[in-house]
Amino acid sequence: MCGIVGIVGTEPVNQSLYDSLLVLQHRGQDAAGIVTCEEDKLHLRKNNGLASDVFNTDHMIRLRGNMGIGHVRYPTAGCSSSAEAQPFYVNSPYGIVLAHNGNLTNADDLKQDLFREDLRHINTESDSEILLNIFAHGLSSYPPHLTLSEEDIFRAVETVHQRCQGGYAAVAMIPGYGIIAFRDPHGIRPVVFGERDTPNGKEFMVASESVALDTLGFNLVRDVAPGEAVIITQNGEFHARQCAENPQRSPCIFEFVYFARPDSIIDDIFVHKARQRMGKKLARKIQRQWANHDIDVVIPIPDTSRTAALSLANKLGLPYTEGFIKNRYIGRTFIMPGQTARRKSVRRKLNPIDVEFKGKNVLLVDDSIVRGTTSKQIVQMAREAGANKVYLASAAPPVRYPNVYGIDMPAASELVASGRSTAEVCEIIGADKLIYQDLDDLIEAVQKKGMVKVDRFDASVFNGEYVTGDVTADYLQELESCRNDSAKNERNHTRADVIDLHNGA
Repeated sequence: MCGIVGIVGTEPVNQSLYDSLLVLQHRGQDAAGIVTCEEDKLHLRKNNGLASDVFNTDHMIRLRGNMGIGHVRYPTAGCSSSAEAQPFYVNSPYGIVLAHNGNLTNADDLKQDLFREDLRHINTESDSEILLNIFAHGLSSYPPHLTLSEEDIFRAVETVHQRCQGGYAAVAMIPGYGIIAFRDPHGIRPVVFGERDTPNGKEFMVASESVALDTLGFNLVRDVAPGEAVIITQNGEFHARQCAENPQRSPCIFEFVYFARPDSIIDDIFVHKARQRMGKKLARKIQRQWANHDIDVVIPIPDTSRTAALSLANKLGLPYTEGFIKNRYIGRTFIMPGQTARRKSVRRKLNPIDVEFKGKNVLLVDDSIVRGTTSKQIVQMAREAGANKVYLASAAPPVRYPNVYGIDMPAASELVASGRSTAEVCEIIGADKLIYQDLDDLIEAVQKKGMVKVDRFDASVFNGEYVTGDVTADYLQELESCRNDSAKNERNHTRADVIDLHNGA
């Protein structure tokens, strides 16, 4: 999962891009990058780390220009090397930089095609570089000319949709021309755009989430539609066109469960309200199946589950309290590389308030249970804090299947609910009772009553149904073998050795 942003301004955009990355930091904590355009010259800064660590005053001064794009990353494909930090650049044709959120399911085939047929070389293991080169090759497939037009851009995006499979939202920039944003034909990954008026004219912005627009004073116009491309020229001209055949809006439902900030709006759905409805749905399930419960208090596992937990407590008429203090300087645990790092980080991240647990039957509410590492330790922490009984409720259904569209859940063997019943998962995490949200209830909670804009959701991590229709058992097996924790650690270690040798040469 990553965050992308692009701005066409009337004044330097370096500070606005940086501020946007801070707002989108929850979408990726591994690396950050910004490219700005000053007339026809590009200025780039990217590296591993949080945005606040990657950029200092000297870097910001050098990021000159009234147009630019930015990216925050956590790796699903490729490795964690700083060489794979985005945006990526290719010089032919015109010179293009691109930042990408998502995952291409046919990346291996595309890489071979680019080398053998398109005569393009890929330098990294990132599918974002593949996407950039597919887009660039689409632009170079027509006779080059000095004046690039929107027709050229739209044809290139059409080529992307014809060749690329998977989930992707991308923002690209061409020096001397403008910024382009496009979204896969299923709209799996989010991207929105907005505008604001300034004394010097109108400015435009595209971003992964609407909250980035809000904080910079941009007015949200709408989502980029599935399969659509939008163009904002450096002169402030706006163009949009549908570039895919038979697009079907199928956003990732896990965005609403976990990834997106609660103050964001995705595909016209207010994330905060969706999470409130998740809590109410979960409360109704408890009322149906456990009417004689002995819960004394509802405690959220911060931060993402707070909204659902409060809604659940209100529906059940139970006290709600904060029982864990969170260290905000520890990143999200399930996207951390390796089980060892996750186990260590949970204890550093959360500390229980003993008085809220002692002698009570507590219902802990979490947004989801992925690998089970966090859940098991938190249940144990609640017991050590003096809880009489510890129950756990998940605002999402069991995560049983890998995610192939850009979320770090590639290995089914690492998912605690894969091939296990609720009772078996409950025993593993050590809870006295485990309650999962039903998938139908989750879908109804996110797709608010009367909503007709969303055709369906990608809920593949819950039901194994992949909306792109190209995911096979062989593909999932290959994905597991190359992207499980062991494979990632080995790949990152090997990459680090190569970099150290090179630097020491």
